Amino acid sequence: MESISQDIFQKFGYREIRTPIIEEKSLFVKSIGEETDIVTKEMFSFKDRGEREIVLRPEGTAPIVRAYLEANLHKTDTFQKFYYMGSMFRAERPQAGRMRQFHQIGAEAIGSGLPEIDAEVIKLLTSLLDAMKIKGYKIRINNLGCKEDKTSLSKTLRGVLTKEKNALCDDCRKRLDINPLRVLDCKNESCRSLIRGAFKSVKFLCKKCDEHFNKVLACLDRLGIKYELDPYIVRGLDYYTQTVFEVTHPGLGSQDALGAGGRYDNLISDMGGPQLGAAGFALGVERILIVAAKQGPTVDPHDEKVVYVATMGDAARKKGFELIDLLRSDKWEKKVVFDMDYENKSLKAQMREADKLGAKFVLIIGDDEISKGEAMLRDMMTKEQQGVKFDDVVRTIKGKIE
Repeated sequence: MESISQDIFQKFGYREIRTPIIEEKSLFVKSIGEETDIVTKEMFSFKDRGEREIVLRPEGTAPIVRAYLEANLHKTDTFQKFYYMGSMFRAERPQAGRMRQFHQIGAEAIGSGLPEIDAEVIKLLTSLLDAMKIKGYKIRINNLGCKEDKTSLSKTLRGVLTKEKNALCDDCRKRLDINPLRVLDCKNESCRSLIRGAFKSVKFLCKKCDEHFNKVLACLDRLGIKYELDPYIVRGLDYYTQTVFEVTHPGLGSQDALGAGGRYDNLISDMGGPQLGAAGFALGVERILIVAAKQGPTVDPHDEKVVYVATMGDAARKKGFELIDLLRSDKWEKKVVFDMDYENKSLKAQMREADKLGAKFVLIIGDDEISKGEAMLRDMMTKEQQGVKFDDVVRTIKGKIE
């Protein structure tokens, strides 16, 4: 997955960034939101020896923005595109698709407010899933509007839902007082039913945000990306504005999100930087693996070519060790893996191991081969064998593979 992702990110012009697993707690309280579930329930937070409040990284966007500002990257080149891969940590109850240590592959495009960037990050996300041969996913998209629109929506929701407060779950009663938008993210069916009824008459988007979103949808249409409009997507982080989206898959059950993202035009300025537009997404590695396992084999595990060296006897093992080093030291246009036996197995067991690795060719060396100054090269597909002088091994195999 990581290898496939790196190739796709490179095509889109994204560069890798790596941030620390440990960050200051205040970074996420300020960026994600003090009353979000991540901050109140899910972060692994503790004091270090210096009595500083620190956390294990729960998500990737805020650390990247912090690094972008601390390294003054906005002063060298305002618009920059990053991708990341790494562990995240949340103190959730483990269940299918939810783990306390999990992995994400994500991207952030910082420094642009154009609708084409919203469309690009969605196209990038679908390109990754398509390259991983994931089928049957859905893109659900919504427009949250700007900061002023979200404030207007919060006031309207508070007014409408306060009348139905007793019918809300305990969490949503608290959310209604602190941040009504969080109510839209509730998974409780009784709350969702109330929200659907209340939301039908809500109008909160300003003209500018409406126009931006329509341009995003037009871009997606031009790219041929299928999507569903879903007014109930708000995402569980406060920094999102305007475009938000989720990619879901029925193979995941109730925790059906493979990934999600959106635009966050205020986060950079809220963290002390200039007013810059930005958008990004994150994909859950484990959840993609769950879907991939249910779909059956998706990506060929033997995409690279494997050459295995099988030896019999001490002299043959020494020669095989020399030859495999020569093979590894040469330049290869294609991905080639070279391996040999390090457990003193029988030739039969070594051939089984080569077959298990998906080897395309096996170099067989025994006492007879040593005396002849050549190895036996076996094509594992055709079962044909030929003698190859030791000095010609690299040239011969390169000719067959490349």
